[in-house]
Amino acid sequence: MTVKQAPHQGHLSRIRVGLADRSYPIYVGRQLFQQLPQLLPNLPKQLCIVTNAVVAAHYLANVRDQLGPQHDVLVHEIADGEHAKSLTTYGEIMDSLIAHSFNRDCAIIALGGGVVGDIAGFVAATYQRGVDFYQLPTTLLAQVDSSVGGKTAINHPGGKNLIGAFYQPQSVIISTDCLATLEQRDYACGLAEVVKYGIIYDADFFAWLEANQQKLNARDAQALNYAIQRSCQIKADIVAQDEREQGLRALLNLGHTFGHAIEAEHYATWRHGEAVAAGTMIAAEYMRQQDQLSATAVERIEVLLQAFALPTRAPRLSEVQWQQRMYRDKKVQAGELRLVLPTGIGAAELRTVTDWPSVWSAIAAMTESSR
Repeated sequence: MTVKQAPHQGHLSRIRVGLADRSYPIYVGRQLFQQLPQLLPNLPKQLCIVTNAVVAAHYLANVRDQLGPQHDVLVHEIADGEHAKSLTTYGEIMDSLIAHSFNRDCAIIALGGGVVGDIAGFVAATYQRGVDFYQLPTTLLAQVDSSVGGKTAINHPGGKNLIGAFYQPQSVIISTDCLATLEQRDYACGLAEVVKYGIIYDADFFAWLEANQQKLNARDAQALNYAIQRSCQIKADIVAQDEREQGLRALLNLGHTFGHAIEAEHYATWRHGEAVAAGTMIAAEYMRQQDQLSATAVERIEVLLQAFALPTRAPRLSEVQWQQRMYRDKKVQAGELRLVLPTGIGAAELRTVTDWPSVWSAIAAMTESSR
């Protein structure tokens, strides 16, 4: 197996998401917020930056300076955390746009992590039937996952991301130096999504992650640049083939059906990447119990997730809690559970699963204190 080498640091990479007339670039490199006039030369006059106070303290002044005085810039700060992805926050941003007489030629700029990007994108998709939208992701999880592909959403008390739209950005600007200010736990959550790409799509990339885990934990610039580039390229390839998640794109939800159940029951203590890591282990264990994934592959997945300080066991929930949450998943069809399941390192598939006891067996085996 050939392990790919990371490119030389300092290079600005451009990845294209190919969606015909809705195609757009993803730029990856260092200090890119200082290059906004060159990377985004045709911004409209009216701009609304959606961010939060934590991110704003680090990056807002620089971004505003780069946009220049020729723009009418409105800044809307939302609360930090998943709870901000609500109908209330959505309504507040809409109220602000309307109060400031923003027209159909305005643009929304998401400056922040996945929560900011998701809600800003949904605002863009629905304000005056759709306005331009730009992603400036500042967390690793947002850079490798949520900022790419056009999924926008807000949460409902009944479940995560139940209200949303597919709405593609005009550009994604990934400035990797943003990760220097990221808390370790949030950084690890992003690595959970990076590992996912290796499991579902690219065995060589998974092997590269195994070989470079120490560099990634140390936030080595060259290794991190490559990990982000490759993750974005894989997602761009998948989205170009299946924008609206009719088949292939569903594979990006590896671990998410289980993970969303964990998040829904433990919003205060579990973060998205952590829940996805534990959910990925349940999916792998399910396939091992079905004799369709080797014990060696399961072990490799577990060892790599643990190397990135990610949980590999789910918290204790009752069987009823698991069922109620999982059967609300958006992949459920005609009342039947559909799960993304790894068939090997570098391959996965979406399956309808009707045998709940077998699913429960895998959950039980991958629950805290079960071993």
